[in-house]
Amino acid sequence: MKLFLKGTRCDTPKCAIVRRERSPGEHPFGRGKPSSYAIQLREKQRMKRYYGVLEGQFRNYFAAVSRAPGNTGENLLITLERRVDNVLYRSGLVLSRVQGRQGIAHGNVLINGQRVDVPSYPVKVNDVITVSSADNVQKITRENLEVSKNRPIPVWLEVSEEPIQVRVLALPTREDVSVPIQEQLIVELLSK
Repeated sequence: MKLFLKGTRCDTPKCAIVRRERSPGEHPFGRGKPSSYAIQLREKQRMKRYYGVLEGQFRNYFAAVSRAPGNTGENLLITLERRVDNVLYRSGLVLSRVQGRQGIAHGNVLINGQRVDVPSYPVKVNDVITVSSADNVQKITRENLEVSKNRPIPVWLEVSEEPIQVRVLALPTREDVSVPIQEQLIVELLSK
């Protein structure tokens, strides 16, 4: 399953998943059937890697959403989707979540006119995300928008190219999240 962790490389023939569809090693096919725990753990690891979150932060997210009303799995996905590094990726301003995290850490992102340097900052409805007015940042962002113009933009975001900004129209729902994850397996694993 492609996670698109290397930006646009997964769209090319050089993608590791396309080149090699078997497990590494001398005897790749003698792995046997995975247990239910292994399947649940693999889903959790996939979600963590997809959003670039470490174990401690992921556990904190799960603890917070398990106390909230509603479906815990959907709330977890929505919480991760609201991170500002993910919003930058979804809007096309950056080519990967890692690039978004780096830009935020360098202070190149402003939310409602205030500089934000925390990639896990959760966006709210009517937040306006802009990039720094430095020429090099503007140039890189325009190039990223050009490269990612074929990527669909979620309905809960509005992107304008002049000036470069992203407006959060609504909070995402499970239908808006296109992550191929079975969140119920993660809830079962972490609820033990």
